Amino acid sequence: MGPLLYYALPALGSYVMLSVFFLRRPRLLYTPWTPAYRVRLGAHRGGSGERLEHTMEAMENSMTQRADLLELDCQLTRDGVVVVSHDENLSRQSGLNRDVSSLDFEDLPLYKEELEIYFSPGHFTHGSDRRMVSLEDMFQRFPRTPMSLEVKEENEELIHKIASLVRRFDRNEISIWASEKSSVMKKCKAANAEMPRSFTVSRGLWLLLLYYLGLLPFTPIPEKFFFCFLPTIINRTYFPFPCSWLNQLTATVSKWLIMRKSLIRHLEDRGVQVIFWCLNEESDFEVAFSLGATGVMTDYPTALRRYLDNHRRAAWAS
Repeated sequence: MGPLLYYALPALGSYVMLSVFFLRRPRLLYTPWTPAYRVRLGAHRGGSGERLEHTMEAMENSMTQRADLLELDCQLTRDGVVVVSHDENLSRQSGLNRDVSSLDFEDLPLYKEELEIYFSPGHFTHGSDRRMVSLEDMFQRFPRTPMSLEVKEENEELIHKIASLVRRFDRNEISIWASEKSSVMKKCKAANAEMPRSFTVSRGLWLLLLYYLGLLPFTPIPEKFFFCFLPTIINRTYFPFPCSWLNQLTATVSKWLIMRKSLIRHLEDRGVQVIFWCLNEESDFEVAFSLGATGVMTDYPTALRRYLDNHRRAAWAS
């Protein structure tokens, strides 16, 4: 055991030193991807705290606040139209207990007159525009606006139609594949590998494991966006589990694991944009940007724009 420790300890020490060195200086190993745009203000569901989610009116409102990114969810209608909708079942959004896939696009119902804001429980949003819109209409209206396109299930027809629309509108560089599931992301990549991808849940956990093992500086990262919930919103505006104690445990553990400035700085230095969601209060904006995040996803683009502009003016004044 003595000779083994004699050699193992110096080797381990050298490994730790190299890992820390390259964690802080990743550009010595990699040429960072230079993004065509940087996301400071992302509009969740198009800005669902100020107008009805995923409507054209919501998108227009967010663009008046100079949103850098529109976050959208995609579903497929019975007649093959890619529609912008968070839910497959329309009960929550419209009161009609039918799936999007069971209706033609022209038969989709209107949104309810008011909808609860998911990340601001007890608060509701209204809007004059209650119509569901197609992804094609969204691309036509905002041809050069970056968009995150989330696919929730392994629907190959939906994935290929999204990929085809992105190519047709020449949006490969400004359209982001997003999904929680690695199996879905694999199909997305196969359909259009030119679109940048975000981390799935399992890939995000793998990223954290590599970071704590010291292997992250030596591992290639194909993803360009890390969309991650901010742990401090759990049990306050985000309740992933029905049990309060489980939410509190998740908040404590994830806060310790994720809120690491060195991790975020490393990803930024390698060209990965880190965007925390879904933040609706100024105190959360402050936490995210103090950690070094690229940007924030919010339901309230007006509030985030005000925060960003105020801090920019304060920086100029100093």
